[in-house]
Amino acid sequence: MSYKRIIPCIFLLQGKAVRWFDDRELLSEDAIALAKHYSDQGADELLVFDLSDSDEDHEESIDLLRKITKFVGIPVVAGGNIKRLEDVKKMLYAGVKRVVLNFSRTGAVKLIQEAAGRFGKEKIAASLNDFDTLFKHQHLIEQNSSEIIFMHRLDLNSVMTLTEIPYVIVTDTMEESEIFRILKSPGARGISGKFVSNEEMDYHKFKELCRDRGIQMTSFESVLDFSNFKLNSDGLIPVVAQNYKTGEVLMLAYMNAEAFDRTVKTGKMTYYSRSRQSLWTKGETSGHFQYVKSLTIDCDKDTLLAKVEQIGPACHTGSPTCFFQTIAGTDYDETNPLEIFQSVYDTILDRKKHPKEGSYTNYLFDKGIDKILKKVGEEAAEVIIAAKNPNTEELKYELADFLYHAMVLMAERGLTWDDIIRGVIGPPLAY
Repeated sequence: MSYKRIIPCIFLLQGKAVRWFDDRELLSEDAIALAKHYSDQGADELLVFDLSDSDEDHEESIDLLRKITKFVGIPVVAGGNIKRLEDVKKMLYAGVKRVVLNFSRTGAVKLIQEAAGRFGKEKIAASLNDFDTLFKHQHLIEQNSSEIIFMHRLDLNSVMTLTEIPYVIVTDTMEESEIFRILKSPGARGISGKFVSNEEMDYHKFKELCRDRGIQMTSFESVLDFSNFKLNSDGLIPVVAQNYKTGEVLMLAYMNAEAFDRTVKTGKMTYYSRSRQSLWTKGETSGHFQYVKSLTIDCDKDTLLAKVEQIGPACHTGSPTCFFQTIAGTDYDETNPLEIFQSVYDTILDRKKHPKEGSYTNYLFDKGIDKILKKVGEEAAEVIIAAKNPNTEELKYELADFLYHAMVLMAERGLTWDDIIRGVIGPPLAY
């Protein structure tokens, strides 16, 4: 059984959120706050469309996208006003999970091939307005995208007979029964549109309604019952809460069976207070909620690790973490960029050893050293051009692009980061 997603959508115009494609009424002055609201309320993903007409407004929307992806704790898929490969690149570097390419645009066929070849088809979604377009371009879409965004209701049974690519329906219907019908379709990955973009909607309650109808939603469903845990003498299990982005340990608390069940059901961390002898949801009075990203149990099944999105400080003192008082130790630098570079390099090396269909990295390896060198040269030139721009944002993602291609070259020639480091701290520094 496939898991379905609730995906509210945001329409950007001149730095603000409007109601719909053809309804430019102002919905929110603060699109970032709106996106954060959807994320905090339990949405699974966010679909963002840029409705701008000019390149200048498009750049503003991309800057806004960058801020949205930074502040929300759910994946963001985005499209709109994408005319060239550079637009796809900018959106991806803004942090979006997948870029939506509109098949009704002139040049869409060429662009989707270029984008999939450059970034991999898992980063591309195809936006379609009708079944005929899918019928006409079925193989092209299957080869170059990992998801279809249907912009209105179709005969979903016909879609299923034609392709196995998962799809998301964006609809203006407000009929709950129609939403259930769409979600029951085997090929539907999720639902988006006016119904699920209602700011008053309680996503957790709606998911319960879906499950009552046999629709399996993305939610926290434990593979282990609480009875399988090894509890302390008070019948509790300790829980370590960790920031899912930074890895910082935030706090230690305890759960009983009821607290665990509520956490799994709501997606908000709920604990058992040993002093008050009662349940407490973190942030219930302070607003400093902890939204669950994952729950993991240790090998002895006697401690839980909760990776969470922490709103505000975790500690009642106002500190970001309860572990802020150092009582022993030495000064050390916690920043180690090499770990990040090594992680990317390891992924590139894995692609070389274990090719993945649709991978841009494998495309470069397949083309060979001349193609890799050509891309390194092109990206170096783009770094130079970006450096002349007063806005350093462009320079950042061009440097990142260059470093990626440089690491592909390293992997192709058998060089590692250890080799590079030894070169840096060797003869050059001796002078």
